[in-house]
Amino acid sequence: MSSCPPNSNCPTQTVYDPPQVVYEDYYHPQVVNVVHSVEVIRRHHCVPVPHHVYTCTAKDVWCHDTAEVRGLHRGGARSRLSAARSRR
Repeated sequence: MSSCPPNSNCPTQTVYDPPQVVYEDYYHPQVVNVVHSVEVIRRHHCVPVPHHVYTCTAKDVWCHDTAEVRGLHRGGARSRLSAARSRR
């Protein structure tokens, strides 16, 4: 009930509440570049690998010296043994 009697000449009033704000959010994709730096380090290592090298020498060895040859002609087997023992 109102304080004004019905059909009275009371003017109508309008009262405004403070406005309520309602947000409508819209999202749009935005490209953001993220740069990831990668540094490549080339490491070099020395690894020993056997490489076999062979040298070959040749020499001539005379099996009989002049004393042995003389003994063979003169004394036979005995002279040859005595010459072999003297070298040891």
